[in-house]
Amino acid sequence: MRKIPSSGALAALLVMLLSVILGIASRRWGPYLPGFIARYAGDTFWALGFFAFFRLLFRQRSLARVAALTLIWSFIVEFSQLWHPKWLEALRAYTAGGLILGYGFRWSDLACYAAGCVLGHSLFTFIHWRLSKNTNRS
Repeated sequence: MRKIPSSGALAALLVMLLSVILGIASRRWGPYLPGFIARYAGDTFWALGFFAFFRLLFRQRSLARVAALTLIWSFIVEFSQLWHPKWLEALRAYTAGGLILGYGFRWSDLACYAAGCVLGHSLFTFIHWRLSKNTNRS
């Protein structure tokens, strides 16, 4: 796959930013959301944000490879929550460390990460299609 144009990089940055905002909002205002969304949206948006991040870093890779990398990364982070060395707990004590590394292992998070990867793949397929459609018009 070709390198994505700068507008594709901008789209990836916007998806990252929106994922962070929506993921944190789903936790902050969870009591006001339907239970299913409150429980699972944060982890799904977390994976979508990392999908966009990896898409930005690896622009010449296929979306399938970016999805695979995101899923592997997500699973490593989730399973690392079963490990509690002092240095890792110290990183998790910081807000950013906790948001990135998580706090406690849950099997359901793995399904959320898979859903985030599918959402990312679908979204970026659409973005790529729209960008190439607009480029062909010029």
